[in-house]
Parts: sequence; structure tokens; C-alpha cells
Amino acid sequence: MVALVVSMAALGVCAARSAGQEKTPRPALVVLNKDASQLAIVDPGTLKVVARVGTGPIPHEVAVSRDGRIALVTNYGEHQNGTTLSVIDLDAQKEHRLELKDLIGPHGVEFFEDEFWFTAEGSQKIARYNPATNEVDWTHEIGQNRTHMLVISPGGHTIYTSNINSDSVTAVVSNADKTQWTNTVIPVGKGPEGIDISPDGLEVWAANSGDGTVSVIDTKTKKVKETINVGTKHSNRVKFAPDGLFALISDIGSGDLVVVNTATRKESKRLHLGSSAAGILIVPDGSKAFVAVSGDNRVAVVDLQNFNVLTTFETGKDPDGMAWRE
Repeated sequence: MVALVVSMAALGVCAARSAGQEKTPRPALVVLNKDASQLAIVDPGTLKVVARVGTGPIPHEVAVSRDGRIALVTNYGEHQNGTTLSVIDLDAQKEHRLELKDLIGPHGVEFFEDEFWFTAEGSQKIARYNPATNEVDWTHEIGQNRTHMLVISPGGHTIYTSNINSDSVTAVVSNADKTQWTNTVIPVGKGPEGIDISPDGLEVWAANSGDGTVSVIDTKTKKVKETINVGTKHSNRVKFAPDGLFALISDIGSGDLVVVNTATRKESKRLHLGSSAAGILIVPDGSKAFVAVSGDNRVAVVDLQNFNVLTTFETGKDPDGMAWRE
């Protein structure tokens, strides 16, 4: 078990909800403003920021618990040297901060089976945070360079990580009772960054930031079965639609959002959103997507029926990682 030092905030020193901040709605969109070290809570109906909660330095990714009570924020830090997680009570709009030991550069994070699973890029590890005990109760060595993002198979028996500087994806496979985990390293394209698993669990797509391709991994064989050229300058994220019919790829290099038909493997549409298209959040019913346009300090709302931009709104400086609270 990794030892944790809970900050004074965890002892109740966090300030109460600031004057003027409104109640957190259901549903809600949460957006990280990296340069402000802040989480913004947005009413998705009005696109109004109803509250802001401070985080640790330069937060990059966020996930929300199934019951919608807790948001876990990975504080990546300057030069990827962060060593904290921010645990945010979304109703109280309070943060407490956990200091991590031997886990540097926390980044990608997913909620699964009542716990939060995250990468520790600088330590070449993945780990798991249990909100019930306020502890990191499991870590696992990946041994690849810059383990950036992770996704989890539907049954939870395989975790896939994108390892940017090793040009690889690692499949971390468990035994039946999840007491032992083994690694399979899968060579992919150059600089895999964004990663997602198809809704049917049959494919993992790794968006390669360095060569404008997507590596399609067969989850049964744990091998790349196809490479798709999507013509991006620097792919940042890839997200499947809930029905699996298409995937969205954000290009931080061009500011474009690329729509790829998953059956034909062809580009359906390309939208120019602005400067530095980054984080993507598709709402649960698949009707629209929120895409962070980090360089313009705004978030675009994209209609996923007609693939056009409905509007944009501001949450703060340098928006990126997003999550949804039911």
C-alpha cells in the first residue's frame, strides 16, 4: 500500500462554499482549467459556471464517482512533477488534497467498480484510489515511458495504458479474482496519447500524436490489427460514441476535431474549433460533445447528429480534462 499524507484540507480546513457560488446541479459538467489550477462546475443546460473549486497545481484529468458525489482530479504539476490528487466533494464544493508517495505525475484517471484508477506518468506506474478509505490501495509497475492515459475493459479484467515516449500500449491483464496482474506490451504508432475502448470491448484505439495515425488493437489477440491514417498534426484524445458508430479525435496541433466512421475507418467530417483542441466529453445519450479548445480558453459544444458547432462558452484559463456527473 502506498502511504498517503492527507493535507490540512482533509482535516476540514477547506473553506465552505464561496459566497455567490450556486448549488451543484444534476447533471453537471466539470471542467479543469489547467492554468488556473481549478475545477469549474457547469450547468450543462445553461452553460453557466455555477462554482469553481481550487485544485493542486496544473490539473489535467478528472473522473466522477458513479453516485456523482466525488470528483477525483490528477494534479499533473509543472514539468509533469505533480505528487497530489484533489478529492472534491461536488455537493459541498470542497477539496481535500492527498500527497502521494512514490507516485509522480498523476495524469489519466477513470472510475470503475467504486474506485478511481489513475496513471503516474513519472513513476511508470498505474494506481488505484479508494474513496471509502481515502487511500491508494494498489499500484502496478508498467515500466514504459510516459504512461499517460488509461482505459478499462467492460469487465474490469484488462487495463490499457498509452505510453507516449515508448510508442506502446500496455495491456494489464488480471487473473479471475484480480489478485495478480501481468503486462503485455503492444507496439503501436509514434507517440500514442489518446486512448479509448469500443463500447463492445472488442477494439482499443490509440491515437498516435507523432504520426497522425490510429492504431486499432484487437482486444482478444492484444495485437494491432489495423492502422488508420487520420492526418492529424498532434492527436490529443480519442473518444467513441456510446453506440460505437464513430469516434472523435481532437487535434491539438491544428485545432480540429476529426470524426471517424468506425465501420469504414474513414473520416466523416473535420471541424476546425480554434486553437489547441484537447479534452473531449461525450454526454451519455450521445447527442453532443463538449470539446476543450484550450488555446482559446473556451469549450465548444458539438451536435453529434449533424456534426456542427452549436456554440462555445468559457470556463476559465486553459480548459482541458472534463467529466460528467449524473
